[in-house]
Amino acid sequence: MPSSRFRAVDEAFRKMPISVDPPAGATSEYYGCNVFNRKAMREYLSEDTRRRIYESSEQGVTLDRETAEAVAAGLKKWAMAKGATHYTHWFQPLTGGTAEKHVSFIEPFGKGEAIEELTGKLLCQQESDASSFPNGGLRNTFEARGYTAWDPSSPAFIIADTL
Repeated sequence: MPSSRFRAVDEAFRKMPISVDPPAGATSEYYGCNVFNRKAMREYLSEDTRRRIYESSEQGVTLDRETAEAVAAGLKKWAMAKGATHYTHWFQPLTGGTAEKHVSFIEPFGKGEAIEELTGKLLCQQESDASSFPNGGLRNTFEARGYTAWDPSSPAFIIADTL
């Protein structure tokens, strides 16, 4: 009898694509509206932060912690203004496919309270759930040592409620 994991994968492969009608109007009116592109950066980031991002994506300059924090703050503000509640690191594991690690902006704060958070550290590098072997076997997460890292040359984007 196949494991529940293999049944879940089998079921995922049987799902049909969702048909989506494009928005009305000129394509130029909505093209890139959910991408944190230069237009969005001009609204949510300072000129100095934008310059550092451009240097990083065009010349390979490493971002410093201060810039990462400024980008994370602007990115979170932009994403939440567009209805995003979560962010994900999208990565390519050894399976040859892609994977995502979804995380809520919400962080517990105080007694019974919460705040929305996305820091430079969370944006730039996180541990993925690298507990699965490409062959479907499992291992302890601490043994996997898998990390995700942000690539500033690839603009962030929103799909549904996820950055």
